[in-house]
Amino acid sequence: MKLFLVLICILAGIVCLALLVAYICFRMAFYSKRDKRGSSSVLPMGEIYAKYADVMKNWTEKVSKIKYEEITITSFDGLKLYGKYYEFSPDSPMEIMFHGYRGSAERDLCGGVERCFKLGRSVIITDQRGNGRSGGNVITFGVNESIDCASWAKYAAERFGNDRKIILSGISMGASTVMMATARELPESVVCVLADCGYTSARDIIKKVICEMKLPADILYPFVVLGARLYGKFDLESLTPKKAVASSKIPVILFHGEKDGFVPCEMSYENYDACVSEKAVVTIPNAEHGMSYLVDGKLYLEKVAEFSTKIGLDTYVYEGDILTERGIACGK
Repeated sequence: MKLFLVLICILAGIVCLALLVAYICFRMAFYSKRDKRGSSSVLPMGEIYAKYADVMKNWTEKVSKIKYEEITITSFDGLKLYGKYYEFSPDSPMEIMFHGYRGSAERDLCGGVERCFKLGRSVIITDQRGNGRSGGNVITFGVNESIDCASWAKYAAERFGNDRKIILSGISMGASTVMMATARELPESVVCVLADCGYTSARDIIKKVICEMKLPADILYPFVVLGARLYGKFDLESLTPKKAVASSKIPVILFHGEKDGFVPCEMSYENYDACVSEKAVVTIPNAEHGMSYLVDGKLYLEKVAEFSTKIGLDTYVYEGDILTERGIACGK
């Protein structure tokens, strides 16, 4: 009897330890505290961004002077999601943009507004669930965010009509989100996906980060998955970007910085190889994570315009300071 009780105590201890490790993993990877969220007034942190701080600040200041409409939608699970609509013209194609992990729309996507206007596109920049002003406290690495992405596309199609062409675009986790959204039910007006420095799967990028922390990835990753299920209420491995584009008919253009030290450039090549629709991959020399447009905006715009023309989406590249021009014209 004593041996039995000892065994029960040991088993209970193991279960408690497993639940504790899973909870710690959940808090570290997926939980988002509202008071710690990305602010539109804070530029991305890190040495790689420092030399471009003035450019990003300039973009942010100019975008703040352009007229916009604040919009909200309700997610499939009842969260209020926030976005801002910047109109280039009433009949222009429209990008719906998604930021990276623990980011925010205004912090991560200010350059995206400029890029869209230079291509003659209107744009909705969104705060993903658990980030910025949007509701929720759980980041799901694209699993639930890709459903939100489909909801934003449906909102745009219903509001602006099916003739208004929609491009889904994102950076980092946002890039993986839009790739995963191709496996969701999307309106026919979605004609293209632009994915900048996206990962192949949550498993791949999380295990990479665990290894960089000098921890045993093969041992800890199952606890990450368990934490997502128990405390986040989602299946981390239910869908991956690589799997989604392997069955999608929507054209995809991928960008990646060749010096990306966070999401390896090889991941975009893997997604490209898996993709079965019209596709292109563009790598930018000397660009680190999320920096491709900053490092070589001219090439970036040329490649987007080239691919857009190839898939039948007429476009052009505006050469001047479009943000200043639109800011003067529109005010706020």
